[in-house]
Amino acid sequence: MKHLNIGIFAQVDAGKTTLSEALLYCSGQLRKLGRVDHRDSFLDTHGLERSRGITIFSKEARFQTEHLSITLLDTPGHIDFSPEAERTMQVLDYAILLICGTDSVQPHTQ
Repeated sequence: MKHLNIGIFAQVDAGKTTLSEALLYCSGQLRKLGRVDHRDSFLDTHGLERSRGITIFSKEARFQTEHLSITLLDTPGHIDFSPEAERTMQVLDYAILLICGTDSVQPHTQ
């Protein structure tokens, strides 16, 4: 079975963790969708992340399809934590850049 490492990148509040949760839910890895704003997301487990409602530390989750094993990396979007997001780039096969349609492309994203 082929294995891929995929990272999700975007500016803060663009929906990285929400997309990650949806992928895990649709793959059957999660029984319930969590939400960052409800402080119950699967990937934001640290107390600081839950209290602030943002991703601070990159988190990994694994799921499988019929032909692929995937490690998904959810990264922080806040500029203060960009070194954490940049560290994950070294291990990726693919990166997903998520752009929030209502906020447009932010300078940090460029």
